[in-house]
Amino acid sequence: MALLPPDHPDRFVLAEEVHARPPEPLQTPARASYIAVMVDSDDRERERMHIASLCERFAVPGPGAGATHFSARLGTFRLKWERHGEFSGYTFFGPGPSGAPFADPITASLPPNWLPGVPGLTLCAVQAVLQAAPEQTPDVQVLAEHFSGNSLVGAQVGDGSAWVYTDFRIHDDGAGRLLLFNRTLTSRQAGQMVQRLFEIEAYRMLALLALPIARRQSPRILAIERALAGLTDGIAQDVGNDETLLQELTRLAAEVESGLAASQFRFGACRAYFELVTTRIGELREERLTGLQTIGEFMSRRFTPAVRTCTTVSQRLHDLSERVAQASGLLSTRVDIARERQNQALLASMDRRAKLQLRLQQTVEGLSVAAIVYYVAGLISYVAKGLKAGGLKLDADVAVGVAVPVLAVLVLLAVRRARRKIVEGEAQLH
Repeated sequence: MALLPPDHPDRFVLAEEVHARPPEPLQTPARASYIAVMVDSDDRERERMHIASLCERFAVPGPGAGATHFSARLGTFRLKWERHGEFSGYTFFGPGPSGAPFADPITASLPPNWLPGVPGLTLCAVQAVLQAAPEQTPDVQVLAEHFSGNSLVGAQVGDGSAWVYTDFRIHDDGAGRLLLFNRTLTSRQAGQMVQRLFEIEAYRMLALLALPIARRQSPRILAIERALAGLTDGIAQDVGNDETLLQELTRLAAEVESGLAASQFRFGACRAYFELVTTRIGELREERLTGLQTIGEFMSRRFTPAVRTCTTVSQRLHDLSERVAQASGLLSTRVDIARERQNQALLASMDRRAKLQLRLQQTVEGLSVAAIVYYVAGLISYVAKGLKAGGLKLDADVAVGVAVPVLAVLVLLAVRRARRKIVEGEAQLH
């Protein structure tokens, strides 16, 4: 064998994933019961231990730690357990019924109180009975007696290899019912067909978990849409205080995001499960039976509209989020423009005040020059008079008159120089 580079750590796990949940071969006649249970992540280990306790009663090894699927024969029936992302599926297989098709479910073979003790909440439960097909297509009125007289949905499946009938209702035993007549299916094909039918029912219920959320969200969305229309109209007509409008838009944005956070996982799961249901129905390869809706037609009329309701609500929430963001952006821009105008007015006012202050400063400087000259001229007058009294021929008035213009020029130059140094110092600081 040729040597290979080192294996990716998940190589073998991924390679075995496509073989992880093979269908159980079914010999006709047979019974099968399927239960889909929503399980919290905290209950996963308790779930495994509950299965292990059942296996222990029949002296069969239970699922190992970390197992996500398990199958084993337990006495007269087989158990198949599969763990999925948010639910677990339990399927019980056994020999065909001895009397009426649904009178004796295979789950009756379980120990008392084991099934009610399964961790989680039941989302889907279905009984299926596989029988050999009669020579002629069964009378629908006779078959309806096994479904409490309800209207039936049915079709030829597997390109005419079998007939399947159901009413998509929950009966008194808490389970739905599937009646499958085998014409030419092999045991493995029969197991695949039953598994597809179980998955259609489980995925249908999982997809519809979003419907109650959509119904709760619809009135809330309508109220937000009306409030947003009023606010947008107020913005367009320039009515109301911008700050108040912006606060209200922020509140609406928070409410929309809250709705998105509370619903988007379920709406996304709804779309994913809807695609799985559509795929499984396509795999049935249905052909019409006279007087009956096919499973695909029934789902198109009853199931698809509910999924579209969820999709529409999800899209409305996303659209609301975008509209609120656009309105908030528009109003924020208007508020910013108003603030810019206020800032410009404030700057203009400050400029006017600076000019007035400069004029006042220049006036004060002129007065300061006059005061300094007057003070220094007084000193010169005293000095001149003293010198005259000392015998120096000097006219004090003439000396003061000559000194005043010189002093005025010198003081003015000194004041301007001091002002220039102050301005240069402030420029260096900035």
